[in-house]
Amino acid sequence: MMDQAEQLRNVIKMNPAPKPLARVITVTSGKGGVGKSNTAINLACQFKKLGQRVIILDADFGLANIEIMFGAVPKHNLCDLIYQGKSITDIITWGPMDIGFISGGSGITGLSNLSRDYLNYIIQNLAKLDAIADIIIVDTGAGISDAVLDFLVASGEILVVATPEPTSITDSYSLLKALNSHSRYSRDDSKIKVIANKVTSFDEGEIMYNKLYSVVNRYLKLPISFLGAVTQDVQLEKAVMQQMPVSMQSPNSKSARAFEKMAYALMDKEYDRTLSKRGMAAFFSHIVATNKKMG
Repeated sequence: MMDQAEQLRNVIKMNPAPKPLARVITVTSGKGGVGKSNTAINLACQFKKLGQRVIILDADFGLANIEIMFGAVPKHNLCDLIYQGKSITDIITWGPMDIGFISGGSGITGLSNLSRDYLNYIIQNLAKLDAIADIIIVDTGAGISDAVLDFLVASGEILVVATPEPTSITDSYSLLKALNSHSRYSRDDSKIKVIANKVTSFDEGEIMYNKLYSVVNRYLKLPISFLGAVTQDVQLEKAVMQQMPVSMQSPNSKSARAFEKMAYALMDKEYDRTLSKRGMAAFFSHIVATNKKMG
């Protein structure tokens, strides 16, 4: 007769533990020039320092902000996976600190025209990212395009980067309004956090957030919260000019410390417990479903 320990081992073999899903964090903004891509890269660096495996998906189609700041030119992009049959490992470029980077290429257009079998092939490939990465950061385009909204609707975690400029606050509100009215958006399945960038002090960042919160709460009743603020920093400006993340070049600078604090907050165990982690396959499936509905 088998002893209990052996029985247990056999049960575990027959029912392997489910593979952990990657966290998909989408970084976005209502307008360009607010430091969205810079935020995405520096958060990636800070997550890496906390022992997380990180991949950035540059979904800012047509602009190569991430690859410029990484100093890495990708050989392949997401379009090569979708249309050229490349595997997921073929299209990942490994940058500084072993942070993975996937270029979006010219955009994910024409998805609704692909066959179900082919879409399954793409989704299975993207599911492999869950084994490679703990966190996938999606850097969207700026503004309110259908492509940006597709990514936001599919995401369980959304970080909105804004500056104290009145136009930035207004554009952030417009973005959240468009997201809230999207037919496939579920407020129960996503968390929205705001990052104040280019502020003179943390207090100014809180004031900016409170302005945005008051209109969002009054007109949209959409739950949002404040993640943190990045104050203006000469070290950050220098790092941008030298195409380096400030978190790598000047890890003790004001801005790097701010990114570090935000990464810690996002890794908080209590916060982590309340997340519904979707993984990359579910994220992409959601985008495909949206495109099929629209198409």
